[in-house]
Amino acid sequence: MSRPGFDEVVLLTGYPSFSARKICEEILLSPKTLVHAVVRSKSTADAMAALDTLPLDQRRRVNLLEGDAAAMDLGLSGKELGTIVKEVDRIHHAAEVSYLGVDTSMAEQINVVGAREILEIAEACSDLKCLVFHSTAAVSGDRAGFVKEDELDKQQGFRNVVEQTKARAERMMRAAMPRVPIAVVRPSIVVGDSQTGEVDRFDGPYILILLMVTSPPDFALPLPGRGDSPLHLVPIDYVAKAARAIGLDPRSPGRTFHIVDPHPLTARHIFELVARAGGRRLPRGFIPANLTKALLRTPGLDRFAKSPRAFLDALATPVVYGTANTDEVLAGTGIQCPPFESYVERLVEFVQVRLREKREKKLADRELEDPLG
Repeated sequence: MSRPGFDEVVLLTGYPSFSARKICEEILLSPKTLVHAVVRSKSTADAMAALDTLPLDQRRRVNLLEGDAAAMDLGLSGKELGTIVKEVDRIHHAAEVSYLGVDTSMAEQINVVGAREILEIAEACSDLKCLVFHSTAAVSGDRAGFVKEDELDKQQGFRNVVEQTKARAERMMRAAMPRVPIAVVRPSIVVGDSQTGEVDRFDGPYILILLMVTSPPDFALPLPGRGDSPLHLVPIDYVAKAARAIGLDPRSPGRTFHIVDPHPLTARHIFELVARAGGRRLPRGFIPANLTKALLRTPGLDRFAKSPRAFLDALATPVVYGTANTDEVLAGTGIQCPPFESYVERLVEFVQVRLREKREKKLADRELEDPLG
C-alpha cells in the first residue's frame, strides 16, 4: 500500500547517475508520486546537487536513502527496509555499470550481485506492481540479423564483460518472472538528451564525435569500417519516458522491451550528419575495422582504447532489434523516439561547449600559475 498522500511510491536505484536522474525526473512528473532513491555515500553530494536542479515540489518528493544497490538489503537499515517493503508499488533498478572498459569484478558485483539483491527486495514487497529492470539491447552480443524481445540465449558470443554480466542478470530476472512482476527494458546505445544535448560522459560514439569536431575543418576523417550497418542510437530522454510508461502499464510484467530507434540510420549516415553539424567535411573512405582495432592495441593505448574498441565491434555488427512489445505498450501514449536528424545538432553543440569550457579552464589555470607569463 502506498504511503498516505501519495498514489505511487517508487524505489529507484543508481541515483544520481545520468540515467537514474532522467528516470527520476520522469517519475516525478506525476504530482502524487514519492521516490525513494538509493544513493551510495560517496555520491551524496552529487545527489543533493541533482535535487537542487528540480522544482521545489518535486524535490520534496524524493527521499534519499544512503545505501548500495549491490550490498545486502541494498545497504539499508532494518527500519528503512521495513518501510520500503510495505510502501513501494514500483521499482526501477537503474544501478549498473555500463562503461565498456570496466574490470570484470566490478561488473559482476554491480550488474549481477545488484540484480540478485533487488530481486530479494522485490520478493519481500507486499504490494509490488512492477520491477522495471534496466538492461541493454547489447545482451544480444555478437548476434547478427533480427533479434526479438523475448530472445536471450541464442548461443551468442559476448564482446565485453558488460554484455556478459547484463545477460546473466537478465537470466535471473526471467527465472523470477513467474513469482515477481518484472519488466525488462533494453535500450540500445544511449546518447544525450534530444532536447538539450546533455550527456554524462564522452565514450562509445562520442569518441568519434570528439575526433570529428576537434579535427581541422578542411580535413575529412575516414570512417572506422565501411559504416553500412545500422548504428542503434537512442536519446536518454526517450529511454526514460518509455521506461516509465512501461513500468506503469499492467501488461508489462513478464515481458521484455527493446527501447530503440525504429528507423536506425547507418553509421556512415550518422557521422555525415555529425560532420555537417560540427561544420566539418564529410567522412571520406574508411579504415578496415580490423586495422583500426589493431592500432588501438598499440602499447600505451590499450587501457584508454577499451571503450572505443568495443564500440567498433558494435559498428560492424549488422543487427536489427524487434519492438513488438514496446510498440504495443507505447501505442497511444505519444511517446516516440525522435529521429537522429532532429537532435544531432544539440548533441554536437553540447560537446563543443564542453570542449570550449575545458580549454578556457586550462587557460585560466595557466594564468593563475604564472600571472606574469
